[in-house]
Amino acid sequence: MIDVVAGVDSSTQSCTVELRDAASGALVSTGRAPHPVTHPPISEQDPESWWQALVAAMGDARRDVEVRIIGVSVGAQCHGLVVSDEAGRVLRPARLWNDTTSGPQAAALLDRHPASWWARQIGIVPSAAITISKLALLAETDAEAFARVRHISVPHDWLTYRLTGRRVTDRSDASGTGYYSADTGRWRTDILDEVVGERDWAPLLPEVLAPDEAAGRIAPAAAAELGIDPGALVGAGGGDQHLAAQGIGLGEGDVAYSLGTSGVVFATTPDPVVDVTGSVDGVANVTGGYLPLVCTLNATKVTDTIARLLAVDHAALAALALAAPLDPERPLLAAYLDGERSPRLPSARGMLAGLSTATSREQLALAAFEGVALGLVRGERGMASLGIPVTGRTIAIGGGARSHAYRQIIADLTGRAVHTVDAPEGTARGAAIQAAAVVRGETVAAVTAAWSPEATSVTEPVADRGDIWDRYIRLADLQSDGERF
Repeated sequence: MIDVVAGVDSSTQSCTVELRDAASGALVSTGRAPHPVTHPPISEQDPESWWQALVAAMGDARRDVEVRIIGVSVGAQCHGLVVSDEAGRVLRPARLWNDTTSGPQAAALLDRHPASWWARQIGIVPSAAITISKLALLAETDAEAFARVRHISVPHDWLTYRLTGRRVTDRSDASGTGYYSADTGRWRTDILDEVVGERDWAPLLPEVLAPDEAAGRIAPAAAAELGIDPGALVGAGGGDQHLAAQGIGLGEGDVAYSLGTSGVVFATTPDPVVDVTGSVDGVANVTGGYLPLVCTLNATKVTDTIARLLAVDHAALAALALAAPLDPERPLLAAYLDGERSPRLPSARGMLAGLSTATSREQLALAAFEGVALGLVRGERGMASLGIPVTGRTIAIGGGARSHAYRQIIADLTGRAVHTVDAPEGTARGAAIQAAAVVRGETVAAVTAAWSPEATSVTEPVADRGDIWDRYIRLADLQSDGERF
């Protein structure tokens, strides 16, 4: 029997658990279980479903292997709002990051203070995605539930509470709430007083742990239900992309393209990042530095949708896209299918331009892939304009990274090779790294370096797609929030 650590990725769609050798980092097994399907703009899940999926995924991972699980950490979808009463009972379904119903509250926050103020105070600018707008919506629409709130969590720290009984979080997820300053290391209860309502906020908020600090030992009931050693240590956990950065071995100068339900482009820096335009979120990472990122609401679900409309599978859609001629007047897609976070257009919808009687299935397939990639490349260019270095490796992760079409189009648009690494479950791998660090008494950064994954593919640029950039920007900027065509 070997000692292993468990890394958990509790995403929007599912829970994934990786068991890794606590000494070497070698993958021992993987388990998965689904989460309830959501349908934005209303996107809610019962947090209890996350716990049941974790139990199922852990059982799946433990099946047919003889292991002792001595550490566990949780990475999860960011920003979702979980509110509990004094007894710890969840008061209502959690509004997720991709629920855009708090768009009016986010707009009101920006009416109160400009984007530059928010960027300087907390590193990010309010949108319908982040927790503070969802908390404002709750206060405005359900005063009875709001009055009963005694604990405020985001998904990863709620799961950590179920594991340990402690109300704790980490810098990475705290910095995405809209009421925590990673730069100063403190909750901004003054902002909550001003924009949500005056109350004694401090007891409602979790303790923010240091990057290499353990949340504690696993609670006996959780250990029994999950089949984890009763003495196992639980890491602080973190946001999904933040732990994915550790899982893929992201270094300073590297830039990652995460292609899942949402699309995220991010880098890592030692210093705070302030973007007064609000395009780049200056959130914290899980090692004591910062993880500037741009997140879009629409990534692989865009290509899923076009594949469904064309009645083809993902492989066939990629083949169609790569067979399309690179006509500079080809159709382009502003991929705002379910509203958008970057730019902040929660009520927007997708726009397809450049259609003619000669438009082909290949061109429609290409428009889907390019629409997703162009939105993320726009984010990378925004980071570069702030002086964030992006001259290292370009690493593609997430389910979309398995598609040669996504990798090739990103390589062509950036003019740089796109790498994949042996971390198909980057968040779960990063969480396992964090769990190993607390078990071994080492830093997360040190274990990240020791467990750095090998490259699995390199996709070189083969074409210049820059001739569509200006057309894309004009199309993408046509729509203002609340205005549909």
